[in-house]
Amino acid sequence: MTLLDTALLALGVALAAAFWALLGARVRGTRQLFFALLLLNAVLALTAGLGTLVQNQNQAGLLPLGLPWLPWHLRLDPLAGFMLCLIGTVTAAVALYGPGYTREFRADRSALAHLGLFTGLFLLGMELVVLADDAFLFMIAWELMSLSSYFLVAFQHEHPANRRAGFLYLLLAHLGGLAILLSFAVLAANGGDFSFDAMRAAHPDLTWGSIAFGLALLGFGMKAGLLPLHVWLPEAHPVAPSHVSALMSGVMLKVAVYGFVRTSFDLIGNLHWSWGLVTLVIGSISALMGVLYALMQHDLKRLLAYHSIENIGIIVIGLGLAILFYASHHPLAGALALIAALLHTFNHALFKGLLFLGAGAILHATHERDMEHMGGLIRRMPQTALLFLTGCIAISALPPFNGFVSEWLTFQAALRSNVLESGTLSALIPVSAAMLALTGALAAACFVKVYGVVFLGLPRSRHVRHAHEVDGGMRAGMLLLALLCLAVGVLPTAFVALLDTLVHSLMGGGLAGLHDSDWLWLTPMAPRTANYSALFVALGLLLAWGIGYLLLHRRDGLAVRHAPPWDCGFGALNPRMQYSATAFAMPIRRIFQPLWEVREQVTEERDPAQPWRLTGLRYHLHTDDRAWALLYQPVTRWLQAAARRVTLLQTGRIRIYLAYSFATLIFLLWVVS
Repeated sequence: MTLLDTALLALGVALAAAFWALLGARVRGTRQLFFALLLLNAVLALTAGLGTLVQNQNQAGLLPLGLPWLPWHLRLDPLAGFMLCLIGTVTAAVALYGPGYTREFRADRSALAHLGLFTGLFLLGMELVVLADDAFLFMIAWELMSLSSYFLVAFQHEHPANRRAGFLYLLLAHLGGLAILLSFAVLAANGGDFSFDAMRAAHPDLTWGSIAFGLALLGFGMKAGLLPLHVWLPEAHPVAPSHVSALMSGVMLKVAVYGFVRTSFDLIGNLHWSWGLVTLVIGSISALMGVLYALMQHDLKRLLAYHSIENIGIIVIGLGLAILFYASHHPLAGALALIAALLHTFNHALFKGLLFLGAGAILHATHERDMEHMGGLIRRMPQTALLFLTGCIAISALPPFNGFVSEWLTFQAALRSNVLESGTLSALIPVSAAMLALTGALAAACFVKVYGVVFLGLPRSRHVRHAHEVDGGMRAGMLLLALLCLAVGVLPTAFVALLDTLVHSLMGGGLAGLHDSDWLWLTPMAPRTANYSALFVALGLLLAWGIGYLLLHRRDGLAVRHAPPWDCGFGALNPRMQYSATAFAMPIRRIFQPLWEVREQVTEERDPAQPWRLTGLRYHLHTDDRAWALLYQPVTRWLQAAARRVTLLQTGRIRIYLAYSFATLIFLLWVVS
């Protein structure tokens, strides 16, 4: 059996899982068997993807489906293999996590059947997008992915917020799909065929290449959540079931990144520096604005959704640098930037999947999403707290976890800006690197807020006070991703070497001398330029922790004395004295206030019998996304005004309608004749 056959078998298993969830809804054990099939799909996808990466193979095939003159073309190359590895890894964690999380839906077998059906089709669509080798199959798979994920977003459709989020997501998904289709149409017109092989051989000129690139950036950027096309993402991800949110944020957004890389670096081929400049600017703005919007959120899943925008921006920064360097004929720096972007793509899938699964565990145990109602969960959910902390450290780009490695490589690529001949570009890249550094600092501050408010201190609500640890399967899914975050962070050289093979197959060259370097040291360019030993950093941190632990637990007179903290004379501590998420983010909100629509309101409560006596104050804060007011609300008002004008044609009089028909008939006769 070839690796492509293994990938096709994974598609068949995903389809079987979808229909088993629907047809076997009333059979005992359906839920467990469904997630077992998802786990089998993950193993097959990992086998096909990892084998392709290690062996550096390209396999092509045809399926006798589609149009009579255009069968479905399939291709498994290292880029597709990398994406199959990413999909399989997150799917394996979801398969372990899912049975425990979906237990609350088992009373409604119809809802559970639909959840399983569309989850299986969603997975099938994403894997088929990766394997597609012609525009026709790609768009069919893309629409399957978009439509099935719409039904997952609107799964609990009895809530108006879910219906609104589903409609917004579906609308923007189809607008993005239209842009992608037009991009493929431009490339197919130049290549004379819808197959990707014909598009690769076309080499469009700068004008048509720029049009195709711009449409691809618009379409894939809309699905990935780049600003200002991001508005669907913080609405859709929070309302979907948490294991679906992990798939959407951890995998689906990366499928959009894959589509952009495939179109830009593979199909168009002739890169231009202006494309890289536009991509770099959009990525920098998305990264910074994503983390700033995240800092203002109280809903835990909504906060994580905004951090997806931030990390997609970091990935796009790497892709923009790669386009700039390749277009300027500096392939070594371009390879470094492309490897950094692809590694962060994989890393984000790991730690964002972990964080969404952790948020689902918190929701499952407390039935709360508002961080202002949480607190003290480290005592009630200690294992979940440790795993969630792993994700917080990784997404904050702190060593020795994986987020640090990919962001460090991105900085190393940005530091190569001196090789560019253009002074403007050489000056712009450091500005982008500074924005990336600010983004990393703000991300760390945000997750200090998240972990402190959610897990430390005292419980702020009754549900949180009675929370309990989730079951072993849910913890196993989170543990898998947490261990991979640590593995990629401590031993990054093996993963970077695989990505170097991918970049070599895609662009014709990789990082010279990378495979000759010591496995303990990550040396992207040259030892005198920069190197990093994640294992030594991890051992140093472990040694420092051990020394600190011994000092804190000494048995002599210098041992630490435990005593209650000073309560400022107010009596015993209570939850109202704790720092809230709003208070933590207030200094940052004051500094960056022009970036949001901020509405603050203070309500005074007075004694009815003594109106001059103040009995309480209530503080209300709303921070809204300016993109709505600047971009989407004007379009909405214009469409509503146009719709009102169109309704003037509906007079309710049959004579007017007959006159419309007669005028249309006369016009058509005139045109035909």
